[in-house]
Order: sequence, then structure tokens, then C-alpha cells
Amino acid sequence: MKVLVLVILSVLSFSVPCTTSDPILTADFLHCLTNHSHYSTSPISEAIYTDQNTSFQPALLAYIRNRRYSTPTTPKPLAIVAAKHESHVQSTVICAQQHGFQIRIRSGGHDFEGLSYVSSVTPFVMLDMSNLRSIDINVTDESAWVESGATLGELYFNIGNKSNVHGFPAGVCPTVGIGGHLSGGGYGPLMRKYGLTVDNVVDAKLVNANGTMLDRKSMGEDLFWAIRGGGASFGVVVSWKIKLVPVPTRVTVFNVLRTLEQGAIDTVHRWQYVAPKLPKEIFIRAMLQVKQNSTSGKLAMQVSFICHYLGDSEKLLSMMNRSFPELGLQQSDCFEMSWVESTVFWGNHPIRTPATVLLDRPMGPPDFFKGKSDYVKEPIPKHGIESILDLMIKPGLDKLYMEWNPYGGRMSEISESETPFPHREGNLFLIQYLGYWKEDKAETAHRYLDLISKMYQEMTPFVSKTPREAFLNYRDLDLGANTGNQTNVETARNYGSMYFKENFDRLVLVKTAVDPRNFFKNEQSIPPL
Repeated sequence: MKVLVLVILSVLSFSVPCTTSDPILTADFLHCLTNHSHYSTSPISEAIYTDQNTSFQPALLAYIRNRRYSTPTTPKPLAIVAAKHESHVQSTVICAQQHGFQIRIRSGGHDFEGLSYVSSVTPFVMLDMSNLRSIDINVTDESAWVESGATLGELYFNIGNKSNVHGFPAGVCPTVGIGGHLSGGGYGPLMRKYGLTVDNVVDAKLVNANGTMLDRKSMGEDLFWAIRGGGASFGVVVSWKIKLVPVPTRVTVFNVLRTLEQGAIDTVHRWQYVAPKLPKEIFIRAMLQVKQNSTSGKLAMQVSFICHYLGDSEKLLSMMNRSFPELGLQQSDCFEMSWVESTVFWGNHPIRTPATVLLDRPMGPPDFFKGKSDYVKEPIPKHGIESILDLMIKPGLDKLYMEWNPYGGRMSEISESETPFPHREGNLFLIQYLGYWKEDKAETAHRYLDLISKMYQEMTPFVSKTPREAFLNYRDLDLGANTGNQTNVETARNYGSMYFKENFDRLVLVKTAVDPRNFFKNEQSIPPL
């Protein structure tokens, strides 16, 4: 065993920028990993990356999706363990805990604030789940086991490859990792028909703070409840058993654009009264955005109405003309396709793009971005819509968005306490604020961050209150953060009440029972008592 560790040490170095570590302690950590992992087919030594090893930087950057957290001063992990077997996960948990290292758990790297791969407390170890991506579809009992490192696109492709009458209610971005998506709740165009992603999880395999592998039966219902939308504070979920849902052989989509000159304000105002009350099979997102005219180069406001309907275009057109004539939908706007093809459409690919595009895993952080979220319980008056659109267009920044996602349907039928995700009945829609930029300048970042903050402030009169609710998958450190090595309960209550409302207190009790020493923590984790 000592020879193996010496071989690893001869290849890898442990001097990591922005972290301080004791080389002897680091060597002991590696020794611990090899001692606790006995999976001979894929030894853990092949899964370890540290600084100055030529593969360290590519392994780190591969699944960073926000360039705000990929700078020279961003804290880097002491080591990356890109687990290839569940025993590697267990070993990493055991050894990181024994050596007092924080741990970060990354699946697809889409955490809005980079908490799956960055820690304000160093040294820390990153557990990369991207190699654990197996998907086992069982059409007979309409279920699937999916490892946390798989992407939504890979899941969709595999479902479509097995059946044309099954789907799964999850997000629209195909590169999002299963682990992070489900830990925060997850939603997508099937939400109004089938609820959240976590409403369709029936089992899971989790490594707890002791390094023990548990399933639903052995972990108990309290912990199983907590991991379905309560974040990554309770353990490492290695895989999830999901329930497939029935879909028709043909679904219909459209993306209808309206400018201010075409009455976008009136249409989006009316959308608030219509979209949450439409039949469950219809999901229409309203995307308010600043776009640059390709001919004139001038910026303009426009609203896209993006629809997913579980049925044919003829029925959809009839319902829309009856319930939402303000949109002016035409038959030529509608496209019929299979469910899996619709996931390609929602992934922003052109119609008729082959479904194999769902398997793509683009590497590295493409853009800088900042996101926030809100919930709306009463329709926003026209003057409110006008003021926010005016605020968005004035600074002259493009790639600025607000996505309005309708609730109602199945979402109103599920209790607030069914899972940690509490935003159910009484919500008309969820807002996501997003700003993207490519220019690596502090001035550019400040302009976007300042404008998004102003948009959020401008919306205060029109959104939920006491608490002002937020969606965990759209993580926002502006809501509060524990930046030290301790997780203060009152600080956590600030962001916890926004994400979880009354469910926060139950999450704290579960955390106290399963991880009393608070090993699994980050800047917005659930604290033990």
C-alpha cells in the first residue's frame, strides 16, 4: 500500500493555488483513500487529480458553468476525486471527514453560485460525480435508476430510445446534472401535469456522513423526504429511482415572439390570468428579454411565449384561440413531434435536430452569469410590467432575461409539506432573473450585477412577501450565507425560510439526526441544532 501511495505522490502535487495545506496531511489523505477503496477493477488512484498534474486543470474546468467562479483568485480544491465507483464516494466521505477537509459535490456544475466546486473554507476536496452516469430504464414497471452524474439530456435520450409513450418531468437544459437538479427540486414543461422532478422519485442510494450506503428503506422516510429538494446537506446521493410518466406519441410545441409594437405588454399581462388556469397538459413560459436587432444593432424588448402541449396541434390551437386569443396563435406556429424531440426543442436547438445532441457534454465555462428568483401570487398590473421592461432596456445591456413559468395544475394539488419544496398552491408563476455576459471586465460584471439587483428591487411590490420566496435550484447568495466553518442557525433561517418556508424547521431536525457534526455543509446548507 505504501508503494502505491508513493507512486501517486510521484505523479501528483498538492500545492494548490488559493489553498493552504500540509503536504504530510495531504499524503495521509491519499493513503486513507487507497486504504478505504478496494474496488480492483477501477482503483481510486485513477480517479484522483491534484494541482500540477496535467489533468487537474481540465478536470476542474470541465464542469464549471459560470465563469464568475473560474478566476485566478477563486479557491481551488486540494484534490478532485472523480469517482468511478460508489466505493470511491464512500472513501472520499470517510477520509475527508477524518482529515477535517470540507467536501464539495459536483454533478453537472450548474450551481448558480458555484457551491458545488468552490468553498470559502479551505482546504476542501471536490467529489466529482460526472463519471457515475449509468441509466437503467425499466419500461415494464415504468421506472429507471439514474446515477447522479448523468445529465438530463442523457436521461431523456435513453427514455426516448426505449419508449415513445414515456417521459420524465424535469428541466429544459440538457447538460444539467441529475444530482443537483433533484437535490433542489427540479421542474420543467411537464410540471403542471406531473409536478416537480422530485415528486416522481421513489427511491435513492445515499452515502451518509459515516460513509455508509443507504437506500430508502434503510435511511428512513425523514431522510428520504429531506433529500428530495432540501439540498446537499444530508449526504451524497449516488443514484435515484424515478417514476416514468405517460406521454402521447405526439406532442406540440411553439415559440411565438411578440415585440412591444405588437402588443407584448398587453399579451403578457393577459398571460398571467390564463397560463396558470389552462388544462394541465399545457405549459406556456413567457420569456421577457432584451435582444439586439441583427440588422440595425439596436436593442429592443421582446417577449417569447414558449409552449409544450401533451397532444396534437389541432386541439392546442382550438384551446388557445378560445382561452388566449390575445396571443394570435396560428397553425404555422405549431410543431408536432415526439416527447424526446420536444426536449431537443426546449434545449434551444433548431426543429429536427437529431436527438443525439442530448448526449453532448460541452466542456468548460462559456459565460459569466447571475440569477435570482421570485414567486408571484397576484397578477402584476400593466404599469408594473412597463416599469420593469423600461428598467431592463435603459442600461443598454443585451442577454438580460426574465422567465415567467406558470404554476397551477398538479402543482396546486400537492401539499407544501410533501417535500421540502414548499411553493405550491397559491402561486401563479415562478420568475427567474438571468443576466449573461462574456467580457472579462470588472466594469461589465458590475453593470450586470447592479441591473439584476435593481430588477429584483423593482419587483418587490409584486412578488411574495414574508418571506419573499425563492427557488433553491436558482441559488442566490444575496439571500444570506454562512461564510465560515460553522453554519449559524439564524443566518441559515434567513435563506432557509425563503427556499423552504415552514419546511426549514423539519430540515434542521433531520440534519441534526443524520449529520450532527455538520460534515455536509456549504454557504447555504441546512444547519444542525
